[in-house]
Amino acid sequence: MTRHGVRRIVPLLLGWEELPKSVSVHGAPYEERVREPVPAVLLECDGGWLLLDTGFNTALLRDPALRRRFYGSPNYRPILPGPGEPLEEALDAAGIPMDAIHAVAVSHLHADHAGGLKHFAGRVPVHVQREELAYGLSGRPEVERNSIFRVDFDDPRIDWQQADGDVELAPGVTAVLTAGHTPGHQSFVVDLAGGGGFVFAFDAADLTENIEHERPIGASIGVDPERTVEPIRRLKRIATERGYELIPGHDPVVWPELMSRRGMSGA
Repeated sequence: MTRHGVRRIVPLLLGWEELPKSVSVHGAPYEERVREPVPAVLLECDGGWLLLDTGFNTALLRDPALRRRFYGSPNYRPILPGPGEPLEEALDAAGIPMDAIHAVAVSHLHADHAGGLKHFAGRVPVHVQREELAYGLSGRPEVERNSIFRVDFDDPRIDWQQADGDVELAPGVTAVLTAGHTPGHQSFVVDLAGGGGFVFAFDAADLTENIEHERPIGASIGVDPERTVEPIRRLKRIATERGYELIPGHDPVVWPELMSRRGMSGA
């Protein structure tokens, strides 16, 4: 009998961001800074590739006036990996054409995760939590101050597929609601066709210490930082019950190691 699940996982690096560690770990000294990777994940599923997250909107970084408006804080520095579009360059390096992607899912709408949605408007369905999209489109002034830029995703051509909680996106891929970092943040459980799998926390847990020491994340919307520990515990329970590896979203050691790993495929 053929086991349904993900046949191949391809982690992608779409940039970096230099910022205070306190953004990722609540209570960390503000003067301590980290250089964190901007991740995305490609999953080979039945029917084609599913992309988890899309990186930055390069237009907001390369145009001087737009960069001043959207990235004017001296405490945060986004970095692109090359001269072109990071997603296109990463796909080229992996030998996967853009048109092979048959669906996209965003963990949340922060600028370093949803900025590449411009590549998919009018092309493929985009999975998101309903509460996340409602917040992003609410027009409330604090939304942009929370680094959710409406210009990245307010496009009538986007085929939104909205969920209200946990949902199976494809055989072997389940979105798990982990709200706290943003109102509708979602993480992903990936079952490999050959057995085993991974839990991708994304920004429910930025760093390994968020997971191992259950440290609250430093950036949350609408909840106290301490409330962000329960989503971490939930992901840990899922990973433990299934025997899966739990991958933090922005860890500068874990993510490069994951990209260099071989054998991330199912039979």
